[in-house]
Amino acid sequence: MTSAPAPGAPPVLSAQALTKTYGTGQSRFDALKGVSIDVHRGESLAIVGKSGSGKSTLMHLLALLDRPTTGAVEIDGEDAASAPAKRINHLRNDRFGFVFQQFFLTAQQSVLENVTLPLLVAGVPPRERARRGMAALDSLGLADKARNRANDLSGGQKQRVVIARALVNEPDVIFADEPTGNLDTATGTQVEDILFGLQRERGITLVVVTHDEDLAERCDRRVTIADGLITDGAGR
Repeated sequence: MTSAPAPGAPPVLSAQALTKTYGTGQSRFDALKGVSIDVHRGESLAIVGKSGSGKSTLMHLLALLDRPTTGAVEIDGEDAASAPAKRINHLRNDRFGFVFQQFFLTAQQSVLENVTLPLLVAGVPPRERARRGMAALDSLGLADKARNRANDLSGGQKQRVVIARALVNEPDVIFADEPTGNLDTATGTQVEDILFGLQRERGITLVVVTHDEDLAERCDRRVTIADGLITDGAGR
């Protein structure tokens, strides 16, 4: 477990009265109905709930992957959700890393090319991309796989590549959406150990969306979402 945030310390992420609506008329669906939550620097937060509860929608809004219908998302006090698209892209690429249940690796590219994709998007020069990509792979015991095609790796190795890609831009926050959902129990536990180790050793904030009770229990804090509302756990 990480230490509690200092009294009065501002949250790294703060969401106020988030709503997200899809469709109109009879097809309207309110995925979120006014959710407010703070995420504190260096903590691990589990967002739990049944399928369709709104937990992934909340993560997508916090991670600036989507815009809320109403409400605000602040990063270190800056209102990000309503910022211009270019600013949102910069904040997301500079501040966040992502680990999803689906690996989203380009099968025919090398492991190193997959890992350094965020740096390519950010315009980092090739030599620096390679240096940082190799450092991320080395930290996860995958330096010897750098030239392999991503398609040739095992499921556990692919998820470690995804974590390396999430780390390569030295993010403040890693968002993990069902990060062990496609892995067997033993490999899933190894991936969890890596994520919590990074949180502990590097001070990275970890936001995990999961229906896995064991994974949720490992987090410093948890909130439960049902029908688009936080029903349990400290929203703040």
